[in-house]
Amino acid sequence: MGAMVRFKRETGRDVAEITDGDIADLILLLWCCIKSACNADGETFEESFEMFADSLDADILQEFSAGLASQSEDGVQKKSPKKKK
Repeated sequence: MGAMVRFKRETGRDVAEITDGDIADLILLLWCCIKSACNADGETFEESFEMFADSLDADILQEFSAGLASQSEDGVQKKSPKKKK
């Protein structure tokens, strides 16, 4: 969840608004995910977005993008059904 909050703070948009082929948004989301995971684990991640993007391998970004697409297709990102009272 932290990555989604970070992405919104950085862009002013929700993660759901990322369009297909928007490489900059995908890189930013991956950076936010890593930053949030490190924070949750108590690890330091001081790499700037630009440094991260410069060192990112295209294959890693492609795998990340494919993982997001498969989650979306599987319905993982759909809203949970409302609980009955």
